Amino acid sequence: MIVIKFNRIEGNVDLPVPDYATSGAAGMDLRAFLPEGPITFEHGQIKIISTGFRVELPHGTEMQIRPRSGLALKHGFMIPNSPGTVDEDYRGCVMVGLYYIGSEPFTIAHGDRIAQAVIAEVRRFPTVEVSNLSDSTRGSDGFGSTGLK
Repeated sequence: MIVIKFNRIEGNVDLPVPDYATSGAAGMDLRAFLPEGPITFEHGQIKIISTGFRVELPHGTEMQIRPRSGLALKHGFMIPNSPGTVDEDYRGCVMVGLYYIGSEPFTIAHGDRIAQAVIAEVRRFPTVEVSNLSDSTRGSDGFGSTGLK
């Protein structure tokens, strides 16, 4: 059986280990580790919040840090590097960057669910530099090159 190993950072004695909220959930809830007390966001602020855990991922996987839909749509929080990636060889504390676009100040408290983590398989491919690429009918117009409809 493949497992995701979590290890508490010093001082984290009360947060539950990240886990799936339901049997059909794709992502695990990540909570804010704020032992010094809540933090308040103002419009346009980006803050990095600790989850209180380190992680050891199975070989060939990554942890993608994604927004929680309710926090994003109801309150205006985004993850600026979404999805954030935790590599399989990273052993530091899992951190979440939050960007607040809401209009009124909003407070995040210790234990609040701030993001979700999705474990995904990673395939690695060899790279090679070439002098030319094969012909294609796409690519010269960049973003939105296929239009809206």
